[in-house]
Amino acid sequence: MTFQWTAVALFLYGEIGVILIFCIPFISPSRWKKIFRFQLWSKISSYWNKAFLSIIVVLIILFLDAVREVRKYSMSPTPDKSAKLYANSYDHLHMKLFRAQRNLYISGFSLFLWLILRRVTNLIVQLAIEIESCDALKSQVEKNNEAAKKYMEDNEHLRKVLDSSKVSDNEQKIKNENEKLKSEIERGKEELQQMTNALSKSQAEVLALKKQSEGLTREYDRLIKEHELLQVCIIQCSPLALG
Repeated sequence: MTFQWTAVALFLYGEIGVILIFCIPFISPSRWKKIFRFQLWSKISSYWNKAFLSIIVVLIILFLDAVREVRKYSMSPTPDKSAKLYANSYDHLHMKLFRAQRNLYISGFSLFLWLILRRVTNLIVQLAIEIESCDALKSQVEKNNEAAKKYMEDNEHLRKVLDSSKVSDNEQKIKNENEKLKSEIERGKEELQQMTNALSKSQAEVLALKKQSEGLTREYDRLIKEHELLQVCIIQCSPLALG
């Protein structure tokens, strides 16, 4: 294997390792977001898009080169196996075809997993943001509930004071305060309802992101199984072709 294809194979193994690390269940999206916010990542974030596009271009070029090699050796005329002059040419041709197919699989899966890795990273960050938003909404809803309870207690206390008061001047003042508290309670109920609706929407978005992430994980597992089956088929078919 040449240096470039050795590098692509190592890159593929690295991609598989990173995706497997992302699939670890006890590392939450919030923790991944904190890791992504390290000072080292902030320094290289400006170069990330350029590096991502550059790697895609390199992988596409290698993939197209592997496709060309496969077409080249697949369409080459097969020498007569019975001729002694071509005894080594037949094996040499199939060896080159096998290498071209191997390079095709390596570059193709490297390109595909590179795109999957970018998508999974973005989904993890979005999920962490949604979880933080949900936590903030929950705390705000709890504060509004406490404020509403306090307003109701104050209202009940003022009502008792109003019932027990016999002074007419103070009675009108207490009524005005009671009306003001009622309007504040209504406004607090409306804000509470808005926060509840926003929380429900955020929870639905979080569930959708979780389902999408699980779908990507299942698709990745299926692709890994297909890749292993293709490698086994290539290894089993190569000795037959060489024989």
